[in-house]
Amino acid sequence: MTDRLPKTTAAWRALVRRIQAATRRSADAEDLLQAAFVRMQEYARRQPVENPAGFLVRTAVNLSIDAARQQASRGELLMAASDLGEVVDDQPLQDEVLQVRKRLEDVKRALAELSPRTRDIFLMHRIDGLKYREIAEREGVTVSAVEKHIAKAVLHLSQMADEA
Repeated sequence: MTDRLPKTTAAWRALVRRIQAATRRSADAEDLLQAAFVRMQEYARRQPVENPAGFLVRTAVNLSIDAARQQASRGELLMAASDLGEVVDDQPLQDEVLQVRKRLEDVKRALAELSPRTRDIFLMHRIDGLKYREIAEREGVTVSAVEKHIAKAVLHLSQMADEA
């Protein structure tokens, strides 16, 4: 077996080129060839290898196929290290998340301090997007009363924000 192995750098490079052509993965061809060589050495302990170069190329192609399957099943995205600078992480930083959670708790507490009617009117306007006239009709009050409830809620929330 070893008498038919490539003994020169040129022969090794020729195998790399064959693997590149067969796998279309030029960046990985050298690694695939090395892994195939290890497999061939293990295989050769049990039985002789008739065509070492063919064995190496076929094994490298199979390893490449296996790697592609694993990559696809895990949904990995391969990218060059130089491309990592272009990756944008839209997720907020941990301290930003904590600040937002605290502020949300403060707003919830301030809303809970309002009378139920003032809170409901404020939320109908700010969350549900209802106009003053629509709220007045729904609640059976005047538009002026709706304005006063919303102003009261806004004043209370702004005072809470000033204290924080």
